[in-house]
Amino acid sequence: MSALKHEVAKIEGLSVQFDDLDVLFDLVSEDDTAEQEINLMLNEIELVLSDLETGTLLSGKYDNCSVIVSLNAGAGGTDAQDWTQILYRMYTRWFDSKGFKVDVVDEAFGDEAGLKSVTMLVSGPYAYGLIKNEVGVHRLVRLSPFNANNKRQTSFAALEAVPELNLDLSNYSVDPKELKIDTFRASGAGGQHVNKTDSAVRITHLPTGIVAQSQSSRSQGANKETAMKILMSRLGALLETQHKESIQDLKGVSADIAWGNQIRSYVFHPYKLVKDLRTQVETSDVSAILDGDLDRFITAHLRLKASPDRMSKS
Repeated sequence: MSALKHEVAKIEGLSVQFDDLDVLFDLVSEDDTAEQEINLMLNEIELVLSDLETGTLLSGKYDNCSVIVSLNAGAGGTDAQDWTQILYRMYTRWFDSKGFKVDVVDEAFGDEAGLKSVTMLVSGPYAYGLIKNEVGVHRLVRLSPFNANNKRQTSFAALEAVPELNLDLSNYSVDPKELKIDTFRASGAGGQHVNKTDSAVRITHLPTGIVAQSQSSRSQGANKETAMKILMSRLGALLETQHKESIQDLKGVSADIAWGNQIRSYVFHPYKLVKDLRTQVETSDVSAILDGDLDRFITAHLRLKASPDRMSKS
């Protein structure tokens, strides 16, 4: 209901702005500031129309679902872990700009800096339909702050997104013998916040190698429930991808988080450029991108997928 009201409000707002434009056009010859106001209003209208157009491209089966987003460090050592934390900040800022709710259910900190991995439950209108366009390996090129000689370093991190599926588990037969359940102490800020019990839960589906874990709650039972929900969503998404009818038919899939698999490059040195390798959209405004200005890439990829003559590599 909230999402529908928001969309109606956008359209009603456009109607008001078009009426205001008619008045401003009549005043152009009399008021020197009218032209400036017209340009500002046209820019605002263009943003709203672009947002509405993006909505028409979100017609996938699970596009309106909440989403489980994971970021994982790849090749590049400490730099890759630091890059994962930079991406985490970038995406959480983008989520905030969309008004999405974000719950961090698991995070593993790097030994020296950054994050080895982080998993979030993100809910909001078309959360999965939008973020699925960011799935893949993200490549960073910069002068490494962790290298004594300040050498240029290439590092990688990957984003994974699966829709949060409210699955009827009776339709998905999971053999308990194929699940490995581990408990461990949740990481924390230290001091009085140190977790003294093994409340965090990790569940591994042995045939596929899919892992889900949660440490957001102090209750082991609650974390087990959350981890199981994440695991079932990932298995359900894999069933869809591999066109299988039974979880027992699934086989593990893996891709290196390294060179050759990236969807986008972020270059900080010797020049500044962010380039999407699927759509060829690029910008030199690196700061804006890292602050969450991702709509240009997401919209371009949605349009590419909707185009009948889209490139095969999309």
